[in-house]
Amino acid sequence: MLLKLTSRQQAFLDNLFELYRDLKGPVHYSVVAEKLGVNKFSAYDMLKVLEEKGVAASSYVLNSDQTGPGRSQVVFYPTNKAAQFLTQLREEVRNNGDWQQVKHRILQQLEDARQTNPADALREAILHLSETKSPLNYCAEMISVLLLNVERLRNNQLKPAIDSLNIPGQVGLGALAGLSLGSTLTNETTDSSLAEKLLAHTQRFQNYLSEMSDDSIKKLSFFLNDAKATLHQPQRAVEQ
Repeated sequence: MLLKLTSRQQAFLDNLFELYRDLKGPVHYSVVAEKLGVNKFSAYDMLKVLEEKGVAASSYVLNSDQTGPGRSQVVFYPTNKAAQFLTQLREEVRNNGDWQQVKHRILQQLEDARQTNPADALREAILHLSETKSPLNYCAEMISVLLLNVERLRNNQLKPAIDSLNIPGQVGLGALAGLSLGSTLTNETTDSSLAEKLLAHTQRFQNYLSEMSDDSIKKLSFFLNDAKATLHQPQRAVEQ
């Protein structure tokens, strides 16, 4: 699971990691404060917050300027969890590079789906899910799958709930998954294999959401609004 850190917390962690690498050992909080241009008490408090989150740890050492017994000082260093967190963030940023292209492609598929059988469009969309490597792109594909599933079932009671689903963030995305899957399990009578696939993919979708950064969740929330607008826009009149 990707740890949730604020931008300020992430900045402290980035600098702690960099200083630890450069100094080849634990770092006194005053050094972190100097690098970030904050007072040492603020730096200490923030590093303790990072310690509570498991991405930093502390220990006590004697001041290197002292000889013999003396007062120890607290130093901090990043944990293995911090390294994993920063690695995941870098991978997320790298995978986000083609986001605009992916988003455009999926929205075009939803536009095309309005002119075809929703069940066929749904099965086609599910086929692409196994080919998707990036969690962000996978979740965007799943949003289209969940919306197409509602269209396929033609659930007139559920569609208004989907249309009015404006809860931002992970809660809103999770609600979409719950509404779509719940409707499937209640109404599916002809294709049990499709229901099983939707269940497996929905579980994967929710697992990915729990691991994503706030920035990626925000991207998906905006994409959900775009996808709903694309799928439910009025049909164009056919020219005679």
